[in-house]
Amino acid sequence: MNSAADRPLEQELLAAGMLSEDQLRIVRQEQSRTGQSLGRLLVELGFVSESAWRQAISLGQKQPGIDLAHATVDPLALRRVPRELARRHRLLPLDYDPIRRRLMLAMADPGDLPTLDKIRHLQAEPLEITPLLAGEAEIGRAIDRCYGHELSIDGILREIETGEIDWYSQSTAEGEYRQPIVRLVDAILTDAVKREASDIHFEPEAAFLRIRYRIDGLLRQIRVLHKSCWPAMTVRLKVMAGMNIAEMRAPQDGRIGMSVSGRSIDFRVASQPTLHGENLVLRILDRHKGIVALSALGLTAAQEQVLKQIIARPAGIILVTGPTGSGKTTSLYSILQHINHEGIHIMTLEDPVEYPLPLIRQTSVAEAAKLDFANGIRSMMRQDPDVILVGEIRDGESASMALQAAMTGHQVYSTLHTNSAAGAIPRLLDIGIPPDIMAGNIIGIVAQRLLRCLCPHCRQADEANADELRLLALPANAPPPRLFRPRGCEHCDFTGYRGRQAIMEILRIDEDLDELIARRASAREITAHARRRGFVTLAEDGLSRVLAGTTSIAELQRVVDLTERM
Repeated sequence: MNSAADRPLEQELLAAGMLSEDQLRIVRQEQSRTGQSLGRLLVELGFVSESAWRQAISLGQKQPGIDLAHATVDPLALRRVPRELARRHRLLPLDYDPIRRRLMLAMADPGDLPTLDKIRHLQAEPLEITPLLAGEAEIGRAIDRCYGHELSIDGILREIETGEIDWYSQSTAEGEYRQPIVRLVDAILTDAVKREASDIHFEPEAAFLRIRYRIDGLLRQIRVLHKSCWPAMTVRLKVMAGMNIAEMRAPQDGRIGMSVSGRSIDFRVASQPTLHGENLVLRILDRHKGIVALSALGLTAAQEQVLKQIIARPAGIILVTGPTGSGKTTSLYSILQHINHEGIHIMTLEDPVEYPLPLIRQTSVAEAAKLDFANGIRSMMRQDPDVILVGEIRDGESASMALQAAMTGHQVYSTLHTNSAAGAIPRLLDIGIPPDIMAGNIIGIVAQRLLRCLCPHCRQADEANADELRLLALPANAPPPRLFRPRGCEHCDFTGYRGRQAIMEILRIDEDLDELIARRASAREITAHARRRGFVTLAEDGLSRVLAGTTSIAELQRVVDLTERM
C-alpha cells in the first residue's frame, strides 16, 4: 500500500495536473502488488518523467535536487564511496572538499539516515555530508558513466585465453551467467550503447571475428577476436534473441531487451549465413534517444513553419523519403508526438514497432498472421482512426491503400525510398498510382539526410579554397567565408565529428503543383516550380549548415550529390 509520506506527493501531482485520478488508481494497485515506491512506479509506467518527479519531490520536501545529466563529478568524491555501496543504496558522490571535509551526494532518498551514517563510518576522519535529490535511473546511468561499467572486455578476453573455463558449460542459469562468453557478449552490447552506436556488426572471417560499430552513420572496427570465440557467442546471442540455435543455414530475426545505464534498450537481431559462418547484425533501439521533440530536430525557422503548415491540413498523405538510416522514422515519431493528444486517435503499422509511444495504437506487420501493409491499412480503417502511420510504402497495393485512407478524410504518414522530395512523384507513378489519384491527396513530401556534426572541442577554422567557393556560389561582393574542418580529439574519439543533424527539403503541395502532378510532370519540372515558391533543396540546406560551422563540406559531399554545383 502507499505510505503516508506518499499521500501529500500524490495530492501535489494531482493538483498540478501531472497525474490523473485513473493513473493514481493504477499506481496504487501496482504498489499493493509489487511494494515498489511511488516515484519508481510513476516513472516506469510512463505517467511522469523522472525530471518532473524529481522537481515535485524537491518542492514537496523542500529538498534541493540536481540534474545528473549535466552534473560534473569530482574524482576525489568517487574515491570516498565504493561503487557497490553507491549502486546498492542508489547514490552518487558528486564533490569532495578536503579542506572543509565536506562530501556532496546525489541520492534517490536523501532522508536515508542509516546509509549516510554508513558512509561516515567508512571515512578515516569526520565528514560532513550534503545530500541532493536525484532520480534512480539518473543515478544508475551516472554510476555506470563515472565509475566505469563492471564488464571489462580486455579482462574477460584474458580469462578466455587462459582456457581454464569451459565456454559451453550451462549447468544452471546462475552458472551460465558467470561464464566468460556470456559476460563478453554483455560487455560488447553495453560498450556499444555507451559509445552511442546505432548498430553492432559481428562479421566472421576465415581466421578471426571482426566486430564493428556504426557510430554517427559510419562503421568503425572496434575489436578483432579469435575465431574460436564466435560459435559460443553466436549461441549466446541467439538464445538472448529467442532464435533457433540449431538453424544455421537460414536467415533469422530476433529481439533482445536489456537495461543499460538505467535505460531500457532493445536490440533487433538479424542473422545471415555466410561463407565463414553466421553474420549477425544488431540494431540498437534506445527509446530515450529515439523519440525527439519536433523543436529538437534542428530545423530552421522556415522549415519548421512549412512543416507545421503541412501537418495542420486535416486530410491527405505526407511522405518522408530518403535512404535507409536517414532518420525517417525519428522524424515521423517526432511529428506524431507533436500532434498527439487525447482528442485524436492515432494508429501505426510498422515493420517492426521500434519505439512504443503513449496513447498511440501501434501494430507490427506479421507475415505469419498474413498482416501486411495493405491488409493492415484495411483493418485500421475499421478502427475509427484520425491519423494513420504506415511504416513504408513498398508496392502499388500498399500505396493505393494509403492514398485511399487519405481520400476518406484521414491524415496519413508514410515513408518512401527516393533520393529527393520531387522524386517521390515519379516513383509512385512507377508502381502504378494514377496521377489523378495523387493530385489533391498528397499534401507534403519531406526528403532528408543525416550529416555528422563537427566536434565543437576541436573543429579548426580555415579559409575556403577555390573548389569550395564554387560549391557555395556566394554573391560576388560577399566576404570570403570562414569554414571549419575536422581535427580530432579525445572528446570525439579522434574522428573530428560527434553527433548528427538532419538536413531536409520540404515540398508543400499546392494547387499549381497538383496540376503538374495530374499531367505527369517530371521531377525536374516539379522542383523548378517549387523553387520559385521558396523551396530549399538538400544541397542548399546542407551548405547553410557548412556556413554555420556545424559540419564540413567533405561531410556534405559524402551524403549529398553536389556535382551539379561544380
